[in-house]
Amino acid sequence: MAAEPSSKPRKSVSGRGAKASRPPWREQAESYFTHHRKVARDSAERIWRTPVASMMTWTVMGVALALPVALLLFLTSLQGVGAGWESGARVTAYMDLGASLEQARSLADEVEADGRVSELELIDRERALAEFRASSGLEDALDYLEENPLPHTLLITPEEGARTADGVASIVMFIEGMDGVERVQVDLGWLQRLNAMTDLLARAVWALAILLAAAVVLVIGNTVRLSIESRRDEILVAKLVGGTDGFVRRPFLYTGAWFGLGGGVVAWMLLQITLWWLSGPIERLAGLYRSDFSLGGLSFDGAFALIIAAMLLGWLGAWIAVKRHLDDIEPGEIAGG
Repeated sequence: MAAEPSSKPRKSVSGRGAKASRPPWREQAESYFTHHRKVARDSAERIWRTPVASMMTWTVMGVALALPVALLLFLTSLQGVGAGWESGARVTAYMDLGASLEQARSLADEVEADGRVSELELIDRERALAEFRASSGLEDALDYLEENPLPHTLLITPEEGARTADGVASIVMFIEGMDGVERVQVDLGWLQRLNAMTDLLARAVWALAILLAAAVVLVIGNTVRLSIESRRDEILVAKLVGGTDGFVRRPFLYTGAWFGLGGGVVAWMLLQITLWWLSGPIERLAGLYRSDFSLGGLSFDGAFALIIAAMLLGWLGAWIAVKRHLDDIEPGEIAGG
């Protein structure tokens, strides 16, 4: 009797053949990324084993990162309000008391024809006196006046492209040179001083941000240095068995990145808490001055950029510490010991 053919599938041989036919570069890439995942997980677990020390490091980083970001947010809000005030600036031109209404209208047509002027409103003397009488509450006193003391007035709104300090100044010079204009009023001096102070504060904030970023790098560097000293024997063994500098350096770089991640999250939380705490008083103060000033918080992109920047600073601090101290640890120390 002939033997029946075997019904068992032969997957083991084909599986080994498929595995053997895989390109070497793919296996190396998988091994590389697998090792990175393992090292990243192991670094995170080491940080969580010392929660108090890790939380202190995260808090220091969070405060150092949140302070310049909060000041930058404040300056951004202040610059936005200043731009709004600047864009709403109007030029007021007062005519001579002896100027007639026809002269005022002719002058208004000439000014309105200028391309830098968006809108113009002529307020004649009688209308100005009536509005002043209604708003001042001095009706009885004004009845004793022999003549109207108020001049014809031109309210000039600059075109959008001319709503800057230089643009408004050029319009003022143009109107002051016209016949029949006694005085031109526009108060942009305080706005120029505000912009100058804002620019100075912006540079000071950036200088502070650089100093605090350097402090973050030093904090992470010192923390990683202590980690290197505590794992000296492990590093020596890794070098003895042929571990490359990149292999030995990798866990500490991940440690710095994890510290940066935690510091960035703490900084974002501190910013949110601070903005929530200050929002009420700032809104009440802005309401008293009839201003729409408000502190703007970080957007999603801004928070993401803050966390990424914190991770990069942590990575940089760890890299500096590893570069400086790892070369001092050599396998010869075992033989010498």
